[in-house]
Amino acid sequence: MQDIPELFGKGRPVFSFEFFLPKAPEGVDGLVADVKALKELGPDYVSLTYGAGGSGRERTVAAAGRIQSETGLATACHLTCIAHTRSEIASVLDRLAKLGIRYLVALRGDAPKDAAAAPPGERDFGYASDLVAFVKRRGGFNMAVACYPETHPEAISPEDDLARFAQKAAAGAGWAITQLFFDSRDYFAFVKRARAAGVAVPIVPGIMPVTSYAQLMRFVAMCGAKIPAELGMRLAAVQDDPEAVVREGVEWGARQCRELLDGGAPGIHFYTLNRSHSTSEIMARLRRG
Repeated sequence: MQDIPELFGKGRPVFSFEFFLPKAPEGVDGLVADVKALKELGPDYVSLTYGAGGSGRERTVAAAGRIQSETGLATACHLTCIAHTRSEIASVLDRLAKLGIRYLVALRGDAPKDAAAAPPGERDFGYASDLVAFVKRRGGFNMAVACYPETHPEAISPEDDLARFAQKAAAGAGWAITQLFFDSRDYFAFVKRARAAGVAVPIVPGIMPVTSYAQLMRFVAMCGAKIPAELGMRLAAVQDDPEAVVREGVEWGARQCRELLDGGAPGIHFYTLNRSHSTSEIMARLRRG
């Protein structure tokens, strides 16, 4: 199994699919089946989002191990640090290593829903860069980090947000994955700024095929992504027709991915939302050229 960072720069795009941990423990069987179904599309790796608290954390680790062992796909486990101590993170890393997981998506994460997060200076890990540095010192893992073409919604400025990204890259990240966005120009402008700031790691665009109008509205409200006027009009016109929304999402997603790859993006990271149809359709169109 070739290291993920070594896949970049080989003359072909690197494709990856992201899945989330089902809320119900019995849903993991279905998740593994979903990943197996998408394996035929030939992703270079898959990633699994992180359930930070208690049983969610344990189930994430176990599910990541199952996905990798039962599908044979390199699996990157998301790991958040906002609510963890160093000893807790070390324990998670030990368990992942025993399962053969070598890849992480290192994130600060959101504050627990049932508690406010302590200020950065009062946490063991104030920022994601602290987590990256901690894991790098321990060794044994390659890490991706997050970045935000349209600026993190909590950032005090685009410049400060870019500086945080540069810190994560310098701390030991092997590659970066962007937050979802819908205008390719935002990605290319961000990459240009990041390169000017000295960031050299591959920056992979994260693409979420639109599958639900209401869900899209919730996501963009949370992450601050803009919906281009053309996409907004097309989706608004069919918002009460679920199948038509999916078709529009595939059309836009395929066009956006082609723009990104033609413009030099090193690959595509699909936020699948544990749904295979739209990702499959877009991948098929990309391979047809």
